[in-house]
Amino acid sequence: MKIGLQILLGYFLIVGLAAWFLLNVFVEEVKPGVRDTLEDTLVDTANLLAKEVADNVKSGTLQQSALVNGMHGKPNVAATINGVNKQTLDYRITITDDHGIVLFDSNGQDVGKDYSRWNDVYRTLHGTYGARSTRGDPNDDSTSVMHVAAPILDNAKIIGVLTVSKPISTVQPFVKRSQRKILQRGVVLLASSLLIGLAFAFWLSRGLHKLQSYALSVETGQKVALPRLGNNEIGALGRALESMRNKLEGKEYVEELMHTLAHELKSPIAAIQGSAELLREEMSKEERQSFLKNILEQNQRQKQLIDKLLSLIAVEKQQQLAVKTLIPIRKLVDQVEADCATKLASKDIKLNKNVFDFDLLGDALLLRQAIGNLLDNAIDFSPNGGLVKLDVQASGQGLNLLIIDHGTGIPDYAIDRVFERFYSLARPNGAKSTGLGLPFVREVILLHGGTISIGNHADGGTCVSLHFPIP
Repeated sequence: MKIGLQILLGYFLIVGLAAWFLLNVFVEEVKPGVRDTLEDTLVDTANLLAKEVADNVKSGTLQQSALVNGMHGKPNVAATINGVNKQTLDYRITITDDHGIVLFDSNGQDVGKDYSRWNDVYRTLHGTYGARSTRGDPNDDSTSVMHVAAPILDNAKIIGVLTVSKPISTVQPFVKRSQRKILQRGVVLLASSLLIGLAFAFWLSRGLHKLQSYALSVETGQKVALPRLGNNEIGALGRALESMRNKLEGKEYVEELMHTLAHELKSPIAAIQGSAELLREEMSKEERQSFLKNILEQNQRQKQLIDKLLSLIAVEKQQQLAVKTLIPIRKLVDQVEADCATKLASKDIKLNKNVFDFDLLGDALLLRQAIGNLLDNAIDFSPNGGLVKLDVQASGQGLNLLIIDHGTGIPDYAIDRVFERFYSLARPNGAKSTGLGLPFVREVILLHGGTISIGNHADGGTCVSLHFPIP
Protein backbone atom coordinates (compact mmCIF):
# COMPACT_ATOMS: atom_id res chain seq x y z
CA MET A 1 0.00 0.00 0.00
CA LYS A 2 1.34 3.41 -0.97
CA ILE A 3 2.40 5.70 1.84
CA GLY A 4 -0.01 8.45 0.73
CA LEU A 5 -2.95 6.05 1.04
CA GLN A 6 -1.65 4.80 4.39
CA ILE A 7 -1.44 8.37 5.71
CA LEU A 8 -4.93 9.17 4.38
CA LEU A 9 -6.46 6.07 5.97
CA GLY A 10 -4.67 6.70 9.26
CA TYR A 11 -5.71 10.35 9.29
CA PHE A 12 -9.32 9.54 8.41
CA LEU A 13 -9.43 6.77 11.02
CA ILE A 14 -8.26 9.16 13.73
CA VAL A 15 -10.64 11.92 12.64
CA GLY A 16 -13.47 9.42 12.23
CA LEU A 17 -12.99 7.95 15.70
CA ALA A 18 -12.73 11.41 17.25
CA ALA A 19 -15.83 12.60 15.38
CA TRP A 20 -17.76 9.46 16.32
CA PHE A 21 -16.83 9.87 19.97
CA LEU A 22 -17.77 13.54 20.04
CA LEU A 23 -21.00 13.00 18.12
CA ASN A 24 -21.93 10.09 20.34
CA VAL A 25 -21.32 12.23 23.45
CA PHE A 26 -23.27 15.18 22.04
CA VAL A 27 -26.20 13.06 20.87
CA GLU A 28 -26.39 11.17 24.16
CA GLU A 29 -26.13 14.39 26.18
CA VAL A 30 -28.90 16.19 24.31
CA LYS A 31 -31.73 14.17 25.87
CA PRO A 32 -30.62 14.46 29.52
CA GLY A 33 -29.72 18.09 28.91
CA VAL A 34 -33.20 18.87 27.68
CA ARG A 35 -34.72 16.95 30.60
CA ASP A 36 -32.62 18.90 33.07
CA THR A 37 -33.76 22.14 31.45
CA LEU A 38 -37.37 20.98 31.60
CA GLU A 39 -37.01 20.07 35.29
CA ASP A 40 -35.48 23.46 36.05
CA THR A 41 -38.46 25.16 34.37
CA LEU A 42 -40.93 23.00 36.27
CA VAL A 43 -39.22 23.86 39.57
CA ASP A 44 -39.65 27.59 38.88
CA THR A 45 -43.24 27.14 37.77
CA ALA A 46 -44.22 24.97 40.75
CA ASN A 47 -42.75 27.35 43.31
CA LEU A 48 -44.40 30.41 41.74
CA LEU A 49 -47.81 28.71 41.58
CA ALA A 50 -47.46 27.33 45.12
CA LYS A 51 -46.97 30.84 46.42
CA GLU A 52 -49.93 32.04 44.36
CA VAL A 53 -52.41 29.54 45.89
CA ALA A 54 -51.04 29.54 49.46
CA ASP A 55 -53.73 31.91 50.83
CA ASN A 56 -56.57 29.98 49.17
CA VAL A 57 -55.34 26.64 50.52
CA LYS A 58 -55.03 28.15 53.98
CA SER A 59 -58.53 29.63 53.89
CA GLY A 60 -60.11 26.61 52.19
CA THR A 61 -61.19 28.65 49.18
CA LEU A 62 -59.03 26.86 46.59
CA GLN A 63 -61.89 26.47 44.12
CA GLN A 64 -62.30 30.23 43.99
CA SER A 65 -58.62 30.86 43.26
CA ALA A 66 -57.53 32.45 39.96
CA LEU A 67 -55.33 29.44 39.20
CA VAL A 68 -58.14 26.90 39.46
CA ASN A 69 -60.50 29.08 37.50
CA GLY A 70 -57.89 29.63 34.82
CA MET A 71 -57.26 25.90 34.38
CA HIS A 72 -60.91 25.13 33.48
CA GLY A 73 -60.90 24.65 29.71
CA LYS A 74 -57.24 24.87 28.82
CA PRO A 75 -56.69 27.58 26.25
CA ASN A 76 -55.25 26.79 22.83
CA VAL A 77 -51.72 27.99 22.00
CA ALA A 78 -50.34 29.07 18.63
CA ALA A 79 -46.56 29.18 18.77
CA THR A 80 -43.63 28.03 16.64
CA ILE A 81 -40.56 27.34 18.72
CA ASN A 82 -37.38 26.84 16.72
CA GLY A 83 -39.26 25.12 13.94
CA VAL A 84 -41.58 23.07 16.23
CA ASN A 85 -45.30 23.98 16.32
CA LYS A 86 -47.02 24.14 19.73
CA GLN A 87 -50.87 24.24 19.89
CA THR A 88 -51.84 23.14 23.44
CA LEU A 89 -50.74 23.54 27.05
CA ASP A 90 -49.01 20.39 28.18
CA TYR A 91 -48.84 21.08 31.95
CA ARG A 92 -50.82 19.16 34.56
CA ILE A 93 -51.20 20.70 38.03
CA THR A 94 -52.22 18.87 41.18
CA ILE A 95 -52.63 20.34 44.68
CA THR A 96 -52.73 18.24 47.85
CA ASP A 97 -53.29 19.10 51.50
CA ASP A 98 -50.73 18.52 54.21
CA HIS A 99 -51.72 14.82 54.33
CA GLY A 100 -51.19 14.24 50.63
CA ILE A 101 -54.88 14.11 49.65
CA VAL A 102 -55.53 15.62 46.21
CA LEU A 103 -57.57 18.82 46.48
CA PHE A 104 -57.26 19.86 42.83
CA ASP A 105 -56.31 18.09 39.59
CA SER A 106 -56.22 20.14 36.37
CA ASN A 107 -57.16 16.95 34.50
CA GLY A 108 -60.13 16.43 36.87
CA GLN A 109 -59.47 12.71 37.47
CA ASP A 110 -57.60 12.18 40.77
CA VAL A 111 -59.37 14.58 43.21
CA GLY A 112 -59.64 12.93 46.61
CA LYS A 113 -56.94 10.35 45.98
CA ASP A 114 -54.04 9.84 48.35
CA TYR A 115 -50.75 11.00 46.81
CA SER A 116 -48.83 10.92 50.04
CA ARG A 117 -46.73 7.95 48.94
CA TRP A 118 -45.74 9.48 45.61
CA ASN A 119 -42.12 10.58 45.79
CA ASP A 120 -42.75 14.17 44.77
CA VAL A 121 -45.43 14.73 47.45
CA TYR A 122 -43.83 12.55 50.12
CA ARG A 123 -40.43 14.27 49.96
CA THR A 124 -41.91 17.75 49.79
CA LEU A 125 -44.10 17.14 52.84
CA HIS A 126 -40.94 16.08 54.68
CA GLY A 127 -39.16 19.30 53.82
CA THR A 128 -36.91 18.14 50.92
CA TYR A 129 -36.95 18.61 47.16
CA GLY A 130 -39.60 16.36 45.66
CA ALA A 131 -39.62 15.13 42.07
CA ARG A 132 -40.32 11.92 40.19
CA SER A 133 -40.53 10.53 36.65
CA THR A 134 -43.22 7.89 35.99
CA ARG A 135 -43.81 5.91 32.79
CA GLY A 136 -47.33 5.49 31.48
CA ASP A 137 -46.09 2.30 29.80
CA PRO A 138 -43.39 0.55 31.88
CA ASN A 139 -41.70 -0.65 28.67
CA ASP A 140 -41.70 2.67 26.81
CA ASP A 141 -39.45 5.46 28.00
CA SER A 142 -41.17 7.95 25.71
CA THR A 143 -44.33 7.74 27.92
CA SER A 144 -42.48 9.18 30.91
CA VAL A 145 -44.04 12.12 32.75
CA MET A 146 -41.94 14.40 34.94
CA HIS A 147 -43.50 15.58 38.22
CA VAL A 148 -41.92 18.42 40.19
CA ALA A 149 -43.44 19.53 43.51
CA ALA A 150 -43.19 22.67 45.63
CA PRO A 151 -44.42 23.21 49.21
CA ILE A 152 -47.42 25.45 49.90
CA LEU A 153 -46.42 27.41 52.97
CA ASP A 154 -48.19 29.26 55.73
CA ASN A 155 -45.26 31.19 57.11
CA ALA A 156 -42.80 28.29 57.61
CA LYS A 157 -45.42 25.55 57.94
CA ILE A 158 -46.17 23.21 55.02
CA ILE A 159 -49.94 23.18 54.49
CA GLY A 160 -49.95 21.46 51.09
CA VAL A 161 -48.06 20.47 47.98
CA LEU A 162 -48.40 21.77 44.40
CA THR A 163 -47.07 19.47 41.70
CA VAL A 164 -46.51 20.50 38.08
CA SER A 165 -46.28 17.62 35.61
CA LYS A 166 -45.25 17.54 31.97
CA PRO A 167 -44.87 14.57 29.57
CA ILE A 168 -41.33 13.99 28.31
CA SER A 169 -42.80 13.38 24.85
CA THR A 170 -43.58 17.10 24.54
CA VAL A 171 -39.87 17.91 24.37
CA GLN A 172 -38.93 14.96 22.13
CA PRO A 173 -39.30 17.04 18.92
CA PHE A 174 -36.68 19.44 20.27
CA VAL A 175 -34.41 16.54 21.25
CA LYS A 176 -34.71 14.89 17.85
CA ARG A 177 -34.22 18.18 16.04
CA SER A 178 -31.05 18.89 18.00
CA GLN A 179 -29.75 15.36 17.45
CA ARG A 180 -30.50 15.62 13.73
CA LYS A 181 -28.62 18.91 13.44
CA ILE A 182 -25.66 17.47 15.35
CA LEU A 183 -25.56 14.45 13.04
CA GLN A 184 -25.80 16.68 9.96
CA ARG A 185 -22.93 18.83 11.23
CA GLY A 186 -21.03 15.64 11.99
CA VAL A 187 -21.44 14.42 8.41
CA VAL A 188 -20.22 17.80 7.14
CA LEU A 189 -17.28 17.58 9.54
CA LEU A 190 -16.33 14.10 8.33
CA ALA A 191 -16.70 15.12 4.67
CA SER A 192 -14.58 18.23 5.25
CA SER A 193 -12.00 16.16 7.11
CA LEU A 194 -11.91 13.67 4.25
CA LEU A 195 -11.35 16.45 1.70
CA ILE A 196 -8.61 17.98 3.85
CA GLY A 197 -7.07 14.53 4.29
CA LEU A 198 -7.20 13.89 0.55
CA ALA A 199 -5.56 17.24 -0.18
CA PHE A 200 -2.86 16.64 2.43
CA ALA A 201 -2.25 13.05 1.27
CA PHE A 202 -2.08 14.21 -2.37
CA TRP A 203 0.41 16.94 -1.49
CA LEU A 204 2.57 14.58 0.54
CA SER A 205 2.42 11.65 -1.90
CA ARG A 206 3.12 14.03 -4.82
CA GLY A 207 6.33 15.20 -3.15
CA LEU A 208 7.32 11.66 -2.22
CA HIS A 209 6.54 10.44 -5.75
CA LYS A 210 8.78 13.16 -7.20
CA LEU A 211 11.56 12.16 -4.83
CA GLN A 212 11.06 8.46 -5.59
CA SER A 213 11.13 9.06 -9.35
CA TYR A 214 14.29 11.10 -8.95
CA ALA A 215 15.95 8.36 -6.87
CA LEU A 216 14.97 5.68 -9.42
CA SER A 217 16.31 7.81 -12.28
CA VAL A 218 19.59 8.29 -10.40
CA GLU A 219 19.76 4.54 -9.75
CA THR A 220 19.39 3.77 -13.46
CA GLY A 221 22.00 6.39 -14.41
CA GLN A 222 19.61 8.78 -16.17
CA LYS A 223 20.28 12.48 -16.50
CA VAL A 224 17.76 14.12 -14.21
CA ALA A 225 17.73 17.26 -12.08
CA LEU A 226 16.36 17.38 -8.56
CA PRO A 227 12.66 18.39 -8.83
CA ARG A 228 11.21 21.26 -6.85
CA LEU A 229 10.21 19.86 -3.49
CA GLY A 230 9.77 23.03 -1.43
CA ASN A 231 11.40 24.04 1.83
CA ASN A 232 9.85 21.31 3.96
CA GLU A 233 11.29 18.03 5.25
CA ILE A 234 10.80 16.32 1.87
CA GLY A 235 12.72 19.12 0.17
CA ALA A 236 15.51 18.85 2.73
CA LEU A 237 15.66 15.09 2.16
CA GLY A 238 15.82 15.62 -1.60
CA ARG A 239 18.63 18.14 -1.29
CA ALA A 240 20.54 15.80 1.01
CA LEU A 241 20.08 12.99 -1.53
CA GLU A 242 21.30 15.27 -4.33
CA SER A 243 24.35 16.27 -2.31
CA MET A 244 25.14 12.66 -1.49
CA ARG A 245 24.67 11.71 -5.13
CA ASN A 246 27.06 14.41 -6.32
CA LYS A 247 29.72 13.37 -3.83
CA LEU A 248 29.43 9.66 -4.59
CA GLU A 249 29.23 10.16 -8.35
CA GLY A 250 32.10 12.65 -8.27
CA LYS A 251 34.34 10.26 -6.34
CA GLU A 252 33.46 7.30 -8.58
CA TYR A 253 33.73 9.43 -11.71
CA VAL A 254 37.19 10.76 -10.82
CA GLU A 255 38.47 7.28 -9.98
CA GLU A 256 37.17 5.83 -13.24
CA LEU A 257 38.36 8.82 -15.25
CA MET A 258 41.89 8.73 -13.84
CA HIS A 259 42.11 4.99 -14.47
CA THR A 260 40.95 5.19 -18.09
CA LEU A 261 42.95 8.35 -18.85
CA ALA A 262 46.13 6.83 -17.47
CA HIS A 263 45.50 3.72 -19.55
CA GLU A 264 44.87 5.67 -22.76
CA LEU A 265 47.87 7.97 -22.29
CA LYS A 266 50.28 5.09 -21.77
CA SER A 267 50.57 4.37 -25.49
CA PRO A 268 51.40 7.91 -26.76
CA ILE A 269 53.68 8.57 -23.79
CA ALA A 270 55.55 5.34 -24.44
CA ALA A 271 55.86 6.20 -28.13
CA ILE A 272 57.19 9.69 -27.34
CA GLN A 273 59.59 8.28 -24.76
CA GLY A 274 60.91 5.67 -27.19
CA SER A 275 61.34 8.10 -30.06
CA ALA A 276 63.07 10.65 -27.78
CA GLU A 277 65.53 8.03 -26.52
CA LEU A 278 66.33 6.89 -30.06
CA LEU A 279 67.02 10.48 -31.10
CA ARG A 280 70.08 10.43 -28.80
CA GLU A 281 71.74 7.91 -31.08
CA GLU A 282 73.48 8.50 -34.37
CA MET A 283 71.06 8.16 -37.31
CA SER A 284 70.36 9.50 -40.74
CA LYS A 285 68.47 12.70 -41.35
CA GLU A 286 65.48 10.79 -42.74
CA GLU A 287 65.28 8.58 -39.64
CA ARG A 288 65.57 11.59 -37.34
CA GLN A 289 62.73 13.32 -39.21
CA SER A 290 60.60 10.18 -38.92
CA PHE A 291 61.07 9.99 -35.15
CA LEU A 292 60.36 13.72 -34.75
CA LYS A 293 57.20 13.30 -36.80
CA ASN A 294 56.14 10.42 -34.56
CA ILE A 295 56.71 12.55 -31.42
CA LEU A 296 54.58 15.37 -32.86
CA GLU A 297 51.82 12.99 -33.93
CA GLN A 298 51.69 11.31 -30.52
CA ASN A 299 51.71 14.70 -28.79
CA GLN A 300 48.82 15.79 -31.03
CA ARG A 301 47.05 12.57 -30.17
CA GLN A 302 47.41 13.34 -26.45
CA LYS A 303 46.11 16.88 -26.96
CA GLN A 304 43.15 15.63 -28.97
CA LEU A 305 42.43 12.99 -26.36
CA ILE A 306 42.50 15.50 -23.49
CA ASP A 307 40.41 18.09 -25.38
CA LYS A 308 37.72 15.57 -26.25
CA LEU A 309 37.77 14.15 -22.75
CA LEU A 310 37.24 17.62 -21.29
CA SER A 311 34.28 18.15 -23.64
CA LEU A 312 32.82 14.80 -22.59
CA ILE A 313 33.30 15.61 -18.90
CA ALA A 314 31.49 18.91 -19.38
CA VAL A 315 28.35 17.25 -20.77
CA GLU A 316 28.48 14.20 -18.50
CA LYS A 317 28.36 16.35 -15.36
CA GLN A 318 25.36 18.35 -16.62
CA GLN A 319 21.96 17.13 -15.43
CA GLN A 320 20.06 19.64 -17.55
CA LEU A 321 20.65 22.38 -20.09
CA ALA A 322 21.23 25.78 -18.53
CA VAL A 323 19.74 27.68 -21.50
CA LYS A 324 17.34 26.38 -24.15
CA THR A 325 16.46 28.10 -27.41
CA LEU A 326 14.36 27.18 -30.42
CA ILE A 327 16.66 25.77 -33.12
CA PRO A 328 15.51 25.52 -36.77
CA ILE A 329 16.58 21.98 -37.75
CA ARG A 330 17.16 22.90 -41.41
CA LYS A 331 19.60 25.65 -40.42
CA LEU A 332 21.36 23.30 -37.99
CA VAL A 333 21.85 20.63 -40.68
CA ASP A 334 23.20 23.22 -43.15
CA GLN A 335 25.76 24.34 -40.52
CA VAL A 336 26.88 20.75 -39.91
CA GLU A 337 27.24 20.20 -43.66
CA ALA A 338 29.36 23.36 -43.94
CA ASP A 339 31.59 22.14 -41.06
CA CYS A 340 32.21 18.84 -42.89
CA ALA A 341 32.42 20.27 -46.41
CA THR A 342 36.21 19.87 -46.70
CA LYS A 343 36.12 16.28 -45.45
CA LEU A 344 33.24 15.42 -47.82
CA ALA A 345 35.12 16.90 -50.75
CA SER A 346 38.37 15.10 -49.87
CA LYS A 347 36.66 11.71 -50.29
CA ASP A 348 34.27 12.84 -53.03
CA ILE A 349 31.30 11.82 -50.87
CA LYS A 350 27.84 13.14 -51.63
CA LEU A 351 25.55 14.14 -48.75
CA ASN A 352 21.91 13.45 -49.60
CA LYS A 353 19.69 15.56 -47.29
CA ASN A 354 15.96 15.21 -46.76
CA VAL A 355 15.06 17.85 -44.16
CA PHE A 356 11.75 19.50 -43.32
CA ASP A 357 11.16 22.66 -41.35
CA PHE A 358 11.05 21.70 -37.66
CA ASP A 359 12.21 23.46 -34.51
CA LEU A 360 14.10 21.81 -31.66
CA LEU A 361 14.38 23.19 -28.15
CA GLY A 362 17.93 22.98 -26.84
CA ASP A 363 21.55 24.07 -27.14
CA ALA A 364 22.47 24.76 -30.79
CA LEU A 365 26.26 24.54 -30.23
CA LEU A 366 26.11 21.14 -28.51
CA LEU A 367 23.74 19.70 -31.12
CA ARG A 368 25.91 21.03 -33.95
CA GLN A 369 28.97 19.38 -32.42
CA ALA A 370 27.14 16.08 -31.74
CA ILE A 371 25.59 15.74 -35.21
CA GLY A 372 28.92 16.80 -36.68
CA ASN A 373 30.65 13.93 -34.83
CA LEU A 374 28.14 11.46 -36.32
CA LEU A 375 28.60 12.84 -39.82
CA ASP A 376 32.41 12.68 -39.37
CA ASN A 377 32.11 8.98 -38.48
CA ALA A 378 29.83 8.32 -41.46
CA ILE A 379 32.38 9.97 -43.78
CA ASP A 380 35.30 8.06 -42.22
CA PHE A 381 33.64 4.67 -42.73
CA SER A 382 32.27 5.46 -46.22
CA PRO A 383 34.27 4.51 -49.34
CA ASN A 384 35.58 7.24 -51.65
CA GLY A 385 32.86 8.49 -53.97
CA GLY A 386 30.20 7.07 -51.66
CA LEU A 387 26.88 8.43 -50.39
CA VAL A 388 25.76 9.54 -46.94
CA LYS A 389 22.05 10.18 -46.21
CA LEU A 390 20.73 12.58 -43.59
CA ASP A 391 16.95 12.42 -43.12
CA VAL A 392 14.73 14.33 -40.72
CA GLN A 393 11.28 12.83 -40.15
CA ALA A 394 8.28 13.63 -37.94
CA SER A 395 7.29 10.77 -35.66
CA GLY A 396 4.21 11.22 -33.45
CA GLN A 397 5.13 13.76 -30.79
CA GLY A 398 8.79 13.63 -31.73
CA LEU A 399 11.42 14.14 -34.39
CA ASN A 400 13.71 11.48 -35.89
CA LEU A 401 17.09 12.32 -37.42
CA LEU A 402 18.77 9.49 -39.37
CA ILE A 403 22.35 9.37 -40.64
CA ILE A 404 23.04 6.42 -42.95
CA ASP A 405 26.36 5.50 -44.58
CA HIS A 406 27.25 2.67 -46.95
CA GLY A 407 30.45 1.54 -45.32
CA THR A 408 31.42 -1.81 -43.79
CA GLY A 409 28.96 -1.55 -40.88
CA ILE A 410 29.61 -2.46 -37.24
CA PRO A 411 30.76 -5.98 -36.28
CA ASP A 412 28.32 -7.85 -34.05
CA TYR A 413 30.79 -8.01 -31.18
CA ALA A 414 31.06 -4.19 -31.14
CA ILE A 415 27.37 -3.24 -31.32
CA ASP A 416 26.96 -3.18 -27.52
CA ARG A 417 30.25 -1.37 -26.90
CA VAL A 418 30.17 1.60 -29.26
CA PHE A 419 29.11 4.01 -26.49
CA GLU A 420 31.89 2.93 -24.11
CA ARG A 421 34.47 5.56 -23.30
CA PHE A 422 37.73 5.11 -25.31
CA TYR A 423 36.28 2.21 -27.34
CA SER A 424 36.70 2.66 -31.08
CA LEU A 425 36.90 0.66 -34.30
CA ALA A 426 39.68 1.06 -36.82
CA ARG A 427 38.79 3.17 -39.86
CA PRO A 428 39.19 1.66 -43.36
CA ASN A 429 42.53 3.52 -43.60
CA GLY A 430 43.73 1.89 -40.36
CA ALA A 431 43.41 5.02 -38.19
CA LYS A 432 41.63 4.92 -34.82
CA SER A 433 39.74 7.67 -33.05
CA THR A 434 39.89 8.60 -29.38
CA GLY A 435 36.74 6.60 -28.66
CA LEU A 436 35.13 9.65 -27.02
CA GLY A 437 32.96 10.91 -29.88
CA LEU A 438 29.95 8.61 -29.48
CA PRO A 439 29.86 8.89 -25.67
CA PHE A 440 29.83 12.67 -26.14
CA VAL A 441 26.98 12.43 -28.67
CA ARG A 442 24.93 10.20 -26.36
CA GLU A 443 25.31 12.62 -23.44
CA VAL A 444 24.25 15.58 -25.60
CA ILE A 445 21.17 13.71 -26.86
CA LEU A 446 20.20 12.71 -23.30
CA LEU A 447 20.53 16.34 -22.19
CA HIS A 448 17.95 17.21 -24.85
CA GLY A 449 15.54 14.54 -23.58
CA GLY A 450 16.17 12.37 -26.65
CA THR A 451 17.43 8.89 -27.42
CA ILE A 452 20.09 7.48 -29.74
CA SER A 453 20.46 4.06 -31.32
CA ILE A 454 23.07 2.63 -33.71
CA GLY A 455 22.79 -0.45 -35.86
CA ASN A 456 23.58 -1.88 -39.25
CA HIS A 457 21.41 -0.87 -42.18
CA ALA A 458 19.60 -3.52 -44.22
CA ASP A 459 21.32 -2.29 -47.41
CA GLY A 460 24.76 -2.27 -45.81
CA GLY A 461 26.58 0.33 -43.75
CA THR A 462 25.54 1.93 -40.47
CA CYS A 463 22.35 3.72 -39.46
CA VAL A 464 22.33 6.15 -36.52
CA SER A 465 18.88 7.18 -35.30
CA LEU A 466 18.28 10.19 -33.06
CA HIS A 467 14.86 10.86 -31.53
CA PHE A 468 13.95 14.25 -30.04
CA PRO A 469 10.70 15.39 -28.41
CA ILE A 470 9.00 18.27 -30.22
CA PRO A 471 8.50 21.35 -27.97
